[in-house]
Amino acid sequence: MSATLIDGKVFAASVRDKVATHVARLKEAMGVTPGLAVVLVGDDPASEVYVRSKGKMTVEVGMNSYEHKLPAETSEVDLLALIEALNADKDVHGILVQLPLPDHLNEALVINAIDPAKDVDGFHISNVGLLSTGQKAMVPCTPLGCLMMLRDHHGSLSGLNAVVIGRSNIVGKPMAQLLLGDSCTVTIAHSRTKDLPEVVRRADIVVAAVGRANFVQGDWIKPGATVIDVGINRIPAPEKGAGKSRLVGDVDFTSASTVAGAITPVPGGVGPMTIACLLANTLTACCRSHGFAEPEGLTA
Repeated sequence: MSATLIDGKVFAASVRDKVATHVARLKEAMGVTPGLAVVLVGDDPASEVYVRSKGKMTVEVGMNSYEHKLPAETSEVDLLALIEALNADKDVHGILVQLPLPDHLNEALVINAIDPAKDVDGFHISNVGLLSTGQKAMVPCTPLGCLMMLRDHHGSLSGLNAVVIGRSNIVGKPMAQLLLGDSCTVTIAHSRTKDLPEVVRRADIVVAAVGRANFVQGDWIKPGATVIDVGINRIPAPEKGAGKSRLVGDVDFTSASTVAGAITPVPGGVGPMTIACLLANTLTACCRSHGFAEPEGLTA
């Protein structure tokens, strides 16, 4: 068996196209343009690249992009004042504070200062609570992207056995809640799960988000199962030359792809979906704030 490749780059492009189409309709019919504000504190190179990419794609789909770059020594009082101003700005429908923050800033305090209706990362405690109780919430982007790809591949997820490996607040826990919402039977597994390979072998859907390179082996996978690999790990690649590296996921792709029915690659799988779903969340937040119909196929 050779697994079907779930191409995240292609899927993310289709999501961005849907967002762009809906944004154009909002502009023409309602005179409203969704706006995304991204706040970057400090000069972390990886974060700067990510923020530039977000801003570029925001503009490409027709939205307004507002970037706020603050020095690393910015005080908590000043950062909270900026968030308060963005909360009150009617042109801003989505607010994202790029993580990680400098050590002197309280991450939880900052995240929970964002208006939950504008929390397009889905990290605010109110959105966490709404999601866990099956109510309408802003959903974290990476789990939302995983859910979209699973729905596209399977159609209905009802009744399928799903194992989520990893219990982080950003991916593992919200992923489990989304799968429950689609009527899967869900197991959350982690580093202390007894006989983890046997637990995984029972799954029709495996979502690996444990942060360990090539951790999940092919003989853990049930034949025909769908594997969503959220991991992004950099490992040495001496075949490319001294000091070179390459990206791999949490799943050993070579062995798993001979057993699984479908699998996401790394890179090019879940990763591209994260920014696409950030744009989708911003559009959803805009529609909700104005009482417009939400875009079909872009929400949980």
